[in-house]
Amino acid sequence: MRKKFRDLLHTYKVESFKITHNKDHVEEITKEILSFTDEALNNAYHYHFHKDTEPARIETFNLIKNYTLESILPPVLEKVMRHILILEKQHEGVVKLFDDLLEALSEDEGVQNADRSTA
Repeated sequence: MRKKFRDLLHTYKVESFKITHNKDHVEEITKEILSFTDEALNNAYHYHFHKDTEPARIETFNLIKNYTLESILPPVLEKVMRHILILEKQHEGVVKLFDDLLEALSEDEGVQNADRSTA
């Protein structure tokens, strides 16, 4: 049973490593990251000024907003999305690992019960 647990844990570690280092997974994750980042940037909020706001102040605000949306925010969002997607994929791997562990335990319990009933 210990060997089976070790093998399952090793398989999880290998799959987790592949998620962050395998070229196919990296390309797939990069596509997902870019699509989520684009979606987030396209959903940027629009601020509506009150009636008495000066045009120069509005122009300054729009310059800052545009600079932030086009220069600062995309790389930050991409890094955050990369971490989120990798964590989600590792979480899926952990769920599969626990599934496999519980299945191995139930198989072992079934074998032990069968041995007891024949004895």
